[in-house]
Amino acid sequence: MVKPAASKPRRPLKALPRSAEKTAELKAEVQAFKRRRILEEARELFFAHGYEATTLDAIAESLQVTKPFLYSYFRNKSEILNAICEVGILSSLEALETALTMELGPREKLRLIVERVTAIVIEDQKYIVVYEREEKNLPAEESRALMRLRKQFDQRLAELLEAGTQAGEFDVEDAPLTALSIGGMITWVASWYRPLGRWSQTDVIMQMIHNVTRMVSRRSGPAREAA
Repeated sequence: MVKPAASKPRRPLKALPRSAEKTAELKAEVQAFKRRRILEEARELFFAHGYEATTLDAIAESLQVTKPFLYSYFRNKSEILNAICEVGILSSLEALETALTMELGPREKLRLIVERVTAIVIEDQKYIVVYEREEKNLPAEESRALMRLRKQFDQRLAELLEAGTQAGEFDVEDAPLTALSIGGMITWVASWYRPLGRWSQTDVIMQMIHNVTRMVSRRSGPAREAA
């Protein structure tokens, strides 16, 4: 009888390239999505009913999840509020820093910052309104951390105004105060803008650009004396 040929031992399959890294990336994306959904739902409830009147049970019920699910992403309701409050300032600061790295003159950089930050304020309107309303409910340490981010934005904007003034493109006597005024004017949009109101998002952005440009533009001698 002819003996069957011995089968060759199978070589262990090699792991697919970057498989573990891809799995980790996918897991991180899923976690980020779930975290974002919690923030979005909490934002809606805080905006509609206020922070103090909204319980973790209400957030969980609105998401149709359990309260332990919320605790797997946030330690408590205060941490959810802090994350909501961070949204607008972090996005605005990122937009400003990106514009500052571009090979543009001070005037073009300022226009781009105003355009992008106004768009962020409109798109993240409810996050910003919740921040303005509920900042008083944040622990002192978290409130100070957010304030440092806001001051960083104002300081970086003031540096741009000073550079533009030195280059002869702007006429700004007090750059820090002007930066505060610009930031405040743009942030205030969140308080009055209405998506279906009289002015479109484009209308508001263009008006902000116009207002800021007038604030920093060089003026003639007689006009400046008259002012």
